Amino acid sequence: MQYSISVMKKPIPVKAYQVEQVTIINTLEGKLTAQIGDWVITGVDGEQWPVKKEIFEKTYELYKN
Repeated sequence: MQYSISVMKKPIPVKAYQVEQVTIINTLEGKLTAQIGDWVITGVDGEQWPVKKEIFEKTYELYKN
């Protein structure tokens, strides 16, 4: 029988910038489009992915190092 458990991602700081124009991002899954206002995240291994503004605001917060 399969069951699910609750988990949380490790709090690993990543870099992010908000795009001011439509931008094509080379991701691990191929080319994806970031729309105006979306954020582009750069992960710990240099991989990038776009995140919609609404999702970014719900799931990321400013990290002060």
